[in-house]
Order: sequence, then structure tokens, then C-alpha cells
Amino acid sequence: MAPIADTTLGRVEGTEHDGVLRFAGIPFAAPPVGPRRWLAPAPHEGWSGTRDASDFGKVAVQTAGSLEALAGGPSPDWDEDCLTLNVWTPALDDARRPVLVWIHGGGFATGSGSIPWYHGERMVRRGDVVVVTINYRLGALGWLDLGDLDPTYDGSGNAGLLDQVAALEWVRDNVAAFGGDPGDVTAFGESAGGMSVGTLLGLPAAGGLIHKAVAQSGAAHNVVAREHALEVTERMLAALGTSDVAALREVPAGRILEAQAQVAVEVTKERATGGAGAGLGLPFTPVLDDVVLRQPPLEAIREGSAAGVALLAGTTAEEWKLFGLMLRSVEDEETILRRLGRMVEDPHTVVAAYRQARDDASHDELWTAMLTDRIFRIPAIRLAEAQAAHQPDRTFMYLFEWASTAFDGRLGSCHALEIPFVFDALDKPGAELFTGPDAPRDLAVAMQDAWLAFARTGDPSHPGLPDWPAYDVEGRATMHLGDPCHLEHDPGPTERASWDGVL
Repeated sequence: MAPIADTTLGRVEGTEHDGVLRFAGIPFAAPPVGPRRWLAPAPHEGWSGTRDASDFGKVAVQTAGSLEALAGGPSPDWDEDCLTLNVWTPALDDARRPVLVWIHGGGFATGSGSIPWYHGERMVRRGDVVVVTINYRLGALGWLDLGDLDPTYDGSGNAGLLDQVAALEWVRDNVAAFGGDPGDVTAFGESAGGMSVGTLLGLPAAGGLIHKAVAQSGAAHNVVAREHALEVTERMLAALGTSDVAALREVPAGRILEAQAQVAVEVTKERATGGAGAGLGLPFTPVLDDVVLRQPPLEAIREGSAAGVALLAGTTAEEWKLFGLMLRSVEDEETILRRLGRMVEDPHTVVAAYRQARDDASHDELWTAMLTDRIFRIPAIRLAEAQAAHQPDRTFMYLFEWASTAFDGRLGSCHALEIPFVFDALDKPGAELFTGPDAPRDLAVAMQDAWLAFARTGDPSHPGLPDWPAYDVEGRATMHLGDPCHLEHDPGPTERASWDGVL
């Protein structure tokens, strides 16, 4: 007999497989279509009868992402009506299990909660928890600031972030019906998902919705000033050939995708050459709009916005190798200084620190290390430093350093490599292409157990790992997740110190 759960919007009928119940494609907000395009998510009206929740919903409007394809996702079957979530649970009872809510990555432009690597059945089975994965609006439809065109659209540059809040509110209001505890919610995510987690910790609208947080390869730095967001808006309007809001509401989603891709290419080229768009970073990303986000999240966290939230943060050891694989190698120090000079005022000091710590590294290896730290590791450290002041016993750091053997080892310990270990998805479609054959499942078990322990207690320690002390600015205890796992204090201190006062 198919499982049926009652939600505040109506009944849903899911499926059962090997003792795990799954409810897929559950709406958590009204479809953001027609006159609701670019507006904050609105409450769903609900439904009569029992809604079929056996299949995943449509994904947000997007082009195909390379990592999503590798992770076993089909070509995106997208629709603007995409605000759905998925629930995996052991039982529909009143056990009040810890809840883990996954926010997917993809540069705020691709991805979904239904990618096979993100399926929650193994976490549920191993940890007796409830797992929720969510969709949110992506690209221009989720992160385009139109407030200067029409005050009705104030906050539109953070519509995707408000979608995430709406999903967390749904969890608060409904997860008890799925055997979960609405007072024990861990938000976890990777890349743009990790950046989202870090941003939510500094967002007043998310207050009280998150009790523990895991930020994987993303922290609280990835927000832009409004003038940057408005420059992207200008480029989008030019590509679409209109600045009339009524006309924009009628533009087909496919045409918006085309314009979005055009803007992304422009920004990428200018970032590589130092042109006008060099400082824009990701074109579509959370924005300090003084409406939704009034304060930089890291600043808010330092002031205690997430004072009651336990934190686990970290990165992979060689994040940039995933992106560098698609780029030309850096072959001289002049190129490094020129590129780094677009990011920092004194590139020579940073380069000298990395050369001192890695005197036998090639220029390309040096650049990879710098970009890994600049974009990922140092922001994660800053987030941990900020939160440790409020949660000194429940702030933890990790560094994933197991290296992929795929592509003749050129990926190393790259961006997103830890995901199939966290979800114990090493045998899922596409995983071996990413990890190489014979990836150590004992590491996957150790990592999944750490994430589950953290969701239960706010401490990732468990018998399968060495002692894992909390993170503080004196000891900087960091668990190295590799083969074998081991603890280090203040890994890469020379490189880390070179960013003091810079990032």
C-alpha cells in the first residue's frame, strides 16, 4: 500500500523502496509564473483529494550543467512552475527525527534537488533521519534585480533566496507529518548551495528555521553590491531588447535563457581579460538590495545573527582544478600577478607567501592553490571564525583531500568531489567518471556518519574518525578527510595569513 501523508496544503501519496518512503515533487509555494514572475514566493493554494508524489517535479529553468549531467541527471526538463521539494523518511510517525535539508549547487544557474547523487535514501537508512531536497529559481528568473524599473519588484534580485526560505518554512510547518522534528533542522549544501547556507545564516527572514548548518565549498562571501547586480540587469535588458516590465513578463523562458547565456559569456570573457565586467563574479547571485539582504551576511553572522546555530564548514583541497581543467595552463608569474591584481591590491605579497610555502610548485599549481583559497577556503575559514565566537563548542572545520584518479589524476581533490561521499553515492550514475574506479567507500561511510552525527548532536565526531575538536582561532583544528583521515591544526598557515586584511 502506498504511503500517504497529510500536509498543510493537502494529502500526498508517495512510494516505498527497501524500507524508505519517498515523496517527490511536493509544491511548497505557488507557481512563480505569469504575473508572479520575479516576485517573492507566494503561499500555494493547496489541492483537494490526494496528490500523486511518486515522481519528481520539473526543475527550474536552466541550460544543461556539466556537473549535473555527470551526476546522472537527465537533460533538464524545466518549467517556471518548479518550486517543489522531495522528502525521504523511514516512517510516517511521531519519532521527531533530525531533518537534513539539501540546497543544491550549480552557480545559482543550474541544478535541482532531484539529481540522483542527492537522493536521500542511504542517509535515511543509515542514520534514521529525514532528508529533504529542494528546488529554487535559478539564473535571471531567480536573481535579476528589477527594482529600479518598478518598485513592485524590489527584492527580485533575491527571489531564489526567498524560495529557499519558503522551502524551510514548509519544513517547519510540515515535516512532523513525515516523522521529522521541525525544531532540529540542518541546512546543508555545496558550492552555490553552501553559499546559500552561509547567506541564510545572515538573513533575518531565515531566523529560527535553521538549527545546524553545513557549508560545503561555499560560505558567506558570495553576495554582490547592488550596483553590480544592476549592471547585470542592464546587460540582460539590452540582450532582451526591452526595459518594460510588462513586456518582460511576456518574454518566453527560453528567450530569457538565451539572453542569460549571452550575458554569462560576456562576463566570463571580461573577467579573463580585465574588461568592464571583470568584477562581477557570478552574474546571478544574492545581492545586497536593502530589501531582502540589508547587511553582508558575514557581518551579520559576526554580530550574532546565527548565534544558536551549530556549524560545519569546509572545502576540498584543490577546488579550482575542476575549473582549471577547462582553461589554459598558467605558465609564468607575470600572468599570475596580472590576474591576481584584478582581485587584490597587493598581489606580490600573496604570490610571495604561496611561493614560500610551495617552492617546488609550477606556476599553474600555484595559481590553482591561490584560486582555491581565494574563492573557497578562506571564505570558509572566515565563516568559521565568525560563528566560533558564538558557538565555541559547536563550530567545526574540515578539508576534503582525497584525490580523484579520473582524467589521469588531473582533477585531484577538486570542487564537488566530496558530494558522492557525503551521500554515499559512489555507485550512482556518473560517479566513477568523476572519482575514478575504486573510490574508497570506507571514506564515504566515515563522512556520511560525520554529517549524520552533526545533524543529531551538532558535533561531527564519531568512533570512525580521529578526535575532532571544535574550531577556534588559536588552534584552528581541521579534520582532513582522506585516506587516512587525520586532524591538523591550522593547515596552510602561510597562505592563510597572506589573506588577512585582504579577504
